[in-house]
Amino acid sequence: MASDASPIVRELGRLEIVVAVPQDEEGRSLSRELRRTRATVHHVWPLPATLPEMADVIFCELAPGLPGRLPWVPGSARSALVGILPVQFGADLDLLRTSAVDAVLHRPLDARAILASLVMAWTRFGYERRLRQRIGKLEETLRSVRLVERAKAILVARRHLNEDDAYRFIQRQAMERRVPIATIASAIVDAEGVLG
Repeated sequence: MASDASPIVRELGRLEIVVAVPQDEEGRSLSRELRRTRATVHHVWPLPATLPEMADVIFCELAPGLPGRLPWVPGSARSALVGILPVQFGADLDLLRTSAVDAVLHRPLDARAILASLVMAWTRFGYERRLRQRIGKLEETLRSVRLVERAKAILVARRHLNEDDAYRFIQRQAMERRVPIATIASAIVDAEGVLG
């Protein structure tokens, strides 16, 4: 394993990992390797109807029906997912796609491949989570801009202001009330809806 001073090693040591594979020698070896990172490892088998939600990373047999066992809807994963492929993997690429795995691990399992798949899955999952957060913020900003534009249009029509004055009016109201501009814009749009 990498130097203990490495930030990724410290980060891995704080993870909650679920291992959902048979508790045979290879499954126990997988759990042992993951524990070497100092992560908390929980072994569950047989494969439950729904995989646990509390995990940061889930190592799971890539088995038919896996997407239905995930505790989230596609596109909103709450855990990184490592799919473990059997020795005789039949190239069920659709299962790989619908399971939305962050990394794969091929049997027979190898200690270096286990660590590499953990790092890859956790890193990819973190990147995707940050992207989803940025998208959420951008969507919220876009909603706010649209709301302000609607409020400005209402003020232009009702108060006969030009667009700059309408915006300054909204901005001044927000500053006086110490609320976001979008809150004032929403109140104007709501009032227009009531007054019609």
